[in-house]
Amino acid sequence: MNDDRPVLLETRGTCMHLTLNRPKALNALSHTMVRLLDEALARAEQDEAIESVLLSGAGDRGLCAGGDIRALHDDARASGRASLEFWRDEYRLNARIARFPKPYVALMDGIVMGGGVGVSAHAGIRVVTERSRVAMPETAIGFVPDVGGTRLLAAAPGELGTHLALTGRSVGAADAILCGLADHHVPARLLPSLTEALGKPPGPTGPGGLAGPGASVADIVQGFATEPPAGELAAQRDWIDDCYAADTVEDIIRKLRASGVPAAQTVADDLLTKSPLALKVTLAAVRRAARLDSLEAVLDQEFRVSSRAFEHPDFVEGVRARIIDKDNAPQWKPGSLAEVDDQEVARFFAPLGPGEQELALAPGPADTSVRDGQDEQGGQGG
Repeated sequence: MNDDRPVLLETRGTCMHLTLNRPKALNALSHTMVRLLDEALARAEQDEAIESVLLSGAGDRGLCAGGDIRALHDDARASGRASLEFWRDEYRLNARIARFPKPYVALMDGIVMGGGVGVSAHAGIRVVTERSRVAMPETAIGFVPDVGGTRLLAAAPGELGTHLALTGRSVGAADAILCGLADHHVPARLLPSLTEALGKPPGPTGPGGLAGPGASVADIVQGFATEPPAGELAAQRDWIDDCYAADTVEDIIRKLRASGVPAAQTVADDLLTKSPLALKVTLAAVRRAARLDSLEAVLDQEFRVSSRAFEHPDFVEGVRARIIDKDNAPQWKPGSLAEVDDQEVARFFAPLGPGEQELALAPGPADTSVRDGQDEQGGQGG
């Protein structure tokens, strides 16, 4: 008999194993799943018998494809507010994962996108496989990277994070590790053995041999780790770092066009298919995130941005064109980068208005303004 619970919880030895269990929906996160994960982690944190947590996804297609986009789309069309409460709890969960005091191992096998990054890439031990495809693809649907993604991408080497944020492109194991989104590569065929070993430490650690008495969770994972298949981004660093260092999306595209690199030309074409407003807000969000001093402060900023993006017609239109009707012909408003008003971008970062509650994870009043007072891609100091 199939277990239809959206999150499965099993304690194996000293390890609490959490499984996202919506395989037909690529384990997309619902509000219920977020609450169940948060409750489980709260319990694991207090339970002295639990020494580690393992997160995986049911099925073999991926850990998690993100939030339930159709539900968010329907809520936005109905001018609802349920999505904001979903994000409020989801971002709090992201912060809990990042600060979790015990080893938290995330198996980032297969597709890991959007909200899937939020429940995995903030973990203490992050495992990718040869099947992993990790992405924050929000600009394609008129949205902006969230779940702490702007902080993760801002911390990537050079301008790799800016490249991934704007294009939404997915990366494999080697590039996920290079960008700081993952730590170890373990072949997918070894994940069952790794799961078993984590439930019964010390025990077999795969190709590397045996873990000795008292082996740590990190030691066990390292025993299964191998070199990942070659990535792509390291060889593209020169043109990525040069082009994405520009101050505006328009200048980035001009530099991509002028680079003479065929791959850069393709990227320029691709960027022009994204929501112009989402591109400009995303660039500002990543650069502002680099100036904020904690994940909590970044999540506070992202909650403001998500609240504003949820109200904007590009989100509903993007989901319609890319996911529901799949005509891939979104009608963005405004329709070009030149038409995006700087003040509209700045509004995404302004404090929420009367009747709207800030996320307020960071201590003290939220301040997501650009600290040196410089404008950046239409975003102005708050």
